[in-house]
Amino acid sequence: MASTLEKFIHSLDLRALPRVLQIQSGIYCQDSVYEMFGNERSLSTGEVIKVIGFKVNKLIASICENNEVSQFSDKVELPLNFPGFYKIVADKTPYVSIEEIARKVSIGPTRFGHPCFYSTKDIKLANFTIKHDEQIIFNSVEEVHGTMAVSCVVIRNNQSHSFTLPLSQEGEFYECEDDQIYTLKEIAEWKIPKCRNRIVKLSNTLHMWDSSNPLPENFDGCLILMPVYKVQAVMKSRKDIVHILSDLDVEVKDITDCYDISSFLQPLSLEDIFERTSKEFPMVAEIMEGPSGSQKPYNLLSTGKEIVIHKKYQAARVLASEMRSDPSKRHYLIPMSYKGKFKRRPREFPTAYDLEIARSEKEHLHVVATKAFTSPHKEFCSVSVGDQFLVQQCQTSEVLYEGRKKLLDALACEQILGDSYKKVLLPMYMEGGFVEVIHDKKQYHLSEICKEFHLPFNVKVSVRDLFIEKDVLAAAPGLRFEEEITDSYLLISSASSPVESWEIPVYRSNMLVHLLSKDVQTVVPPVTRTTVEEVSEEEYYMLRRYENLTLPPPPRPPKKPT
Repeated sequence: MASTLEKFIHSLDLRALPRVLQIQSGIYCQDSVYEMFGNERSLSTGEVIKVIGFKVNKLIASICENNEVSQFSDKVELPLNFPGFYKIVADKTPYVSIEEIARKVSIGPTRFGHPCFYSTKDIKLANFTIKHDEQIIFNSVEEVHGTMAVSCVVIRNNQSHSFTLPLSQEGEFYECEDDQIYTLKEIAEWKIPKCRNRIVKLSNTLHMWDSSNPLPENFDGCLILMPVYKVQAVMKSRKDIVHILSDLDVEVKDITDCYDISSFLQPLSLEDIFERTSKEFPMVAEIMEGPSGSQKPYNLLSTGKEIVIHKKYQAARVLASEMRSDPSKRHYLIPMSYKGKFKRRPREFPTAYDLEIARSEKEHLHVVATKAFTSPHKEFCSVSVGDQFLVQQCQTSEVLYEGRKKLLDALACEQILGDSYKKVLLPMYMEGGFVEVIHDKKQYHLSEICKEFHLPFNVKVSVRDLFIEKDVLAAAPGLRFEEEITDSYLLISSASSPVESWEIPVYRSNMLVHLLSKDVQTVVPPVTRTTVEEVSEEEYYMLRRYENLTLPPPPRPPKKPT
């Protein structure tokens, strides 16, 4: 049965991909296909395409009154980076089953992928009853004992109760009110259900309104959003990936069940390649869609180029940030093969507890107080701005509190008084401020810093890496090494001129290839070039979050006795 491309994509579940479509009717020019602004604008009747992916490209918005499109409203086009923060208006139309929720609502690992619903009736499980109108948090879709189910959580009396609901569970489920605020991009990617409208309310007014703004001046009402998707597809006549906007005026028919899907080229992402066994490497591939970026090696990985993928592996990186307070702060992943050298920069410590974490057996931590502190106990030292200390070790101290003796954690230090030293104790709960005094003039390689010091650690490049064409780290005013992480990489070189190879990050490179039945000429990969990878703000927080999931949480700082 034929439908418009727009209707088909709006109802399509990503998990059902790939799908083979035949163009039933459409508009086309002299050639079967031509491009405009990177998107296919014409498909001929009878043409067959394989849809391999789609994502929201832009939003069509209408001003909303009483949950309906205002009769005075024109439709306006909003890019995903349109400014402002928005609140989601809860959908008033119920879902009739858990399966419908899983099919139409985005459920995933990020904080945006945990939608909340409530049931109008109690749901009795084997050892737990979900009360009516109780908020149910949907965390993930998974297979449980051969049955697809949704992993859920209910918070009751400040305690989490985990359980699963099978997709077959029926009922009347409504979306809960959401008090969070989102950007349009976040809403487009996570918060627009399939085959449903999404109503949002502007949470903050747009400070800079001008005549190019498609919304009325001082607008603070509600909008109905409809997504326009960019569809990724493969065609028989092309070796690259084509992009089609879902609002292209064509009709399509799903012929997946009666078509040999293997007759198309098989696009593979870097994640698909990484999942292959180590014995399958090396392999030759042709790039169907290259990654974005003008720096090496991304500018070498253009569409149509043949590459050799030598091996897959995990590699260590140090996640670093520029020492700036402004929003333009940049973040980097530095490989252990970086050949530049670093000098230490002073660290700042907000509490005495941070001094305990940072101290090492190798050297005494020398700090200057930047904030005064008056001790309520005579056993502990009061601090004035400018006081200097050498941090020794952690110990317990007995103090008199309200007529009773009490043991408290303290930091043993030596206070520097000119040419003499005085042994003092700083309470571990002390909220002060300290800055490090650096005596060490040595220049360190990256591996030496990771081996000898605790991260986070402040440095500045003293000798740039001469083997990198443009060492971006050398221009930074200072760098803070946040933590050491492990990430997944593929080692890639050019098939035609394998003079050097590059480490390509698997999960941060938007790249599609198809494998070629060609023998690899050389088994030993060429020399690997060092690259310092700049990561976006979003990628930085994702890296830190996923890395920290594998680490035990730090001990809770001691509290001031009350």
